Amino acid sequence: MYTMPKFFHANPRDKKTSFMAALSMLLIIKILCLANFAEATTSKPLPSQFAKLSRSTTTPGAPSSTDTSPCKGTPYKAACQSLLLTLNTNNNDDLPKTPKELFDYSVHFTSSQAHSAIDQLATTFLGQTYQEIDMTRLPGSGMRDCMELLDDTLDQLSNVINRKNDPTHTHNDVQTWLSAAVTNQETCKESLLENVKKNHLEKFDVIDSTVKNLSQFISNSLALYVSSYGLPSTSPRGRKLLTDQSNIINDFPSWLSLSERKLLEASVGEIEAHAVVARDGSGTHTTIAEAIRQVAASLDGGGRNVIYIKAGTYKENLNIPSKQKDVLLYGDGKGKTVIVGSKNAADGSTTYDSATVGVMGDGFIAKDITFVNSAGPSKHQAVALRVGSDRAVIFGCSIDGYQDTLYTLSKRQFYRETDIYGTVDFIFGNSAVVFQNCNIFARNPGTGQKNFVTAQGRTSPDQNTGISIQNCQIEAQSVTYLGRPWKQYSRTVVMQSSLDGSIDPAGWFPWAGGSSPSSIYYGEYMNSGPGSSTSGRVNWPGYHSSLTSTEAEKFTVGSFISGNVWLPPTGVAFDSGLGG
Repeated sequence: MYTMPKFFHANPRDKKTSFMAALSMLLIIKILCLANFAEATTSKPLPSQFAKLSRSTTTPGAPSSTDTSPCKGTPYKAACQSLLLTLNTNNNDDLPKTPKELFDYSVHFTSSQAHSAIDQLATTFLGQTYQEIDMTRLPGSGMRDCMELLDDTLDQLSNVINRKNDPTHTHNDVQTWLSAAVTNQETCKESLLENVKKNHLEKFDVIDSTVKNLSQFISNSLALYVSSYGLPSTSPRGRKLLTDQSNIINDFPSWLSLSERKLLEASVGEIEAHAVVARDGSGTHTTIAEAIRQVAASLDGGGRNVIYIKAGTYKENLNIPSKQKDVLLYGDGKGKTVIVGSKNAADGSTTYDSATVGVMGDGFIAKDITFVNSAGPSKHQAVALRVGSDRAVIFGCSIDGYQDTLYTLSKRQFYRETDIYGTVDFIFGNSAVVFQNCNIFARNPGTGQKNFVTAQGRTSPDQNTGISIQNCQIEAQSVTYLGRPWKQYSRTVVMQSSLDGSIDPAGWFPWAGGSSPSSIYYGEYMNSGPGSSTSGRVNWPGYHSSLTSTEAEKFTVGSFISGNVWLPPTGVAFDSGLGG
């Protein structure tokens, strides 16, 4: 694997440095000390009601545990204990008495921590209050990345808190929101690592500590939710599958109006655009960025933001923040409407900020557009399209780059009839994403590099994330691996796809060393072509060379991203299951 000569150019998915390991250890010691100190100085013991909040599920065959604490199954027990200490009040009637009530309290507490974190960072490092900041105009840096990701985290936690006001929400929604909030903190830390030489050390320490604390509270909330509601998990904790799906809505979602349905079936002339972008001045705007800003202002956050981009090459870097939802960008076709940027790691951008087009607002749709990062292989991380939008659809597009071409950051995404070009880890991230009927093409890598189609970043068994490639064509100009595990719980499947002879017989490649964690989940199902033979594949505990139809079905549009609920109104063609 190619190793960058400078730290701030290094791949953010490389092993943590000893410096960061030391920082992490100091933070853990600090948290433990604070928790122990608080417990030692509390005059009253924890109320006995907490004993009733123990986890009800255990690993089959495992010895019984005497630990009945509600923190028993949380990944960060010191943080969980500090949460419990905040509940030590005189009024026991207000205490949560069930796991579900404890989860609700945990989310409210975590949301307050997130608000405090973003207020502190905004005031300390930007000299503004959080409310005063325009996320679209912050200068690119690890700090900007963290502010934008914290902003999105607040939205995700708010969604969870307000879920009871919306009868159409599903368990998959809540798990998606919390999974994204965890991913946001991981992404912030990666951006800080990339920018560490550009920030003063004291600033880095403050941000890193704040983000890690918040990450632990969110991860615990996610674990409490999955446990309380009996959701599926790949954790060895042995949870049962959810059987009550009565709150899943099979009709059109309430958030999509009648006038918006079948958008992707319509021709250019049939879609009424709020703005038309044309370089020759024949539209309402000559730049896409200005069209997006004006449409957002005129609609004041309500309704679909429809922007038609006429044929031409637009050299712009676009950022659509969390607050700007339901943006539809459509062009005149692949190779005709082209958006080009060239930001990259070698020239100082973070991976997150290098994106030619970055989208965080939910409900994003792109049709008939080519997204390009033209930096080239020598510039290393250079993202063409980054998507952190929930219920995002990319249809009939082309995504063109080299290393880290497509950043499927978080939440639920669907790609159909889209071409994706790249080299190293060129489809990566931690969303729940399905690719159908796409052409995936690996170019010749740079000197000393290897090609990896995917690098999936799942950090917790409680996250409902992963990459599913179904009915796609995978081709390459040189030897290529289907993927490598970026994080401990990396999850990727390739199903019913055609693999050409360039696929290395081993199929998959370890991140570092000669093996991979047993906690990963990699699988193949009924693939075809000269590269599809699994006889020479890796011998990893977490690799499944021949999934059963039941196992593969879990990674289809209907099951994995709840696509039957939100895709039909868009008009995009999709296969709900395995078909045939």
